[in-house]
Amino acid sequence: MSLELTVVDAFTDRAFCGNPAAVTVLDAFPDDRYMQLVAREMNLSETAFLVPRPDGSHDLRWFSPTMEIDLCGHATLASAHVLGGAGRFHTRSGVLTCEPGDDGLIKMDFPADPPVPADPAGGPLPPGTLEYLRGRTDGLAVFADGRSVREFAPDFTALAALGTRLTMITAPGDRPGVDCVSRVFAPNAGVAEDPATGSAHCMAAVYWSARTGRSALVGEQASARGASVHMELRGDRVVLGGRAVTVSKVSLLV
Repeated sequence: MSLELTVVDAFTDRAFCGNPAAVTVLDAFPDDRYMQLVAREMNLSETAFLVPRPDGSHDLRWFSPTMEIDLCGHATLASAHVLGGAGRFHTRSGVLTCEPGDDGLIKMDFPADPPVPADPAGGPLPPGTLEYLRGRTDGLAVFADGRSVREFAPDFTALAALGTRLTMITAPGDRPGVDCVSRVFAPNAGVAEDPATGSAHCMAAVYWSARTGRSALVGEQASARGASVHMELRGDRVVLGGRAVTVSKVSLLV
């Protein structure tokens, strides 16, 4: 079969920044093995597969280069962008809705992921960790300051040994308009450092809202590509906001 994909840079308003995701809209899902091979071929953090429903909503599945993912923020943002800025998606993590916001933002309604204090499962904590917590599948390591986050040199073997889907390291923001700064590593999902990670900010929103006393926050993901994630905590939900830019079209011939 042939396949048409759109590559979108998510959580940025500039091409070649943020996190690229490939998005394809299909009449029906192909078999899982084929979708996994496509994701491996694209070799991006995630490839999103969309199938429309009669009511105008879509079924949505995400694949990293090595596995199917339960929840992905940047590829959901990219999917909504491809559909014109809005969408209602049926996923492994329930129904996710996206709608246009102000100033070119797309707002996504995601489940909050309250992190709780935890002991590491199988490896040493990242050097510089002051506090370690875990959400449903991910780890959160709190550092003293943004400089420590920006200069952190990851040991991917040690990070994988923590046993989580991903590890976010985070600290208070160190620039005007930024409430927290973070980086995200996901070696167990086939992604060394993720450039922009919406789902991890479902933890960060809960953590930093409790410590700042504010429900609306802006996070900087200090990857090499750079990304900005808006967060608003609403009870057991987090509204994530970001911009997106289409950068290429890809045709797979097999």
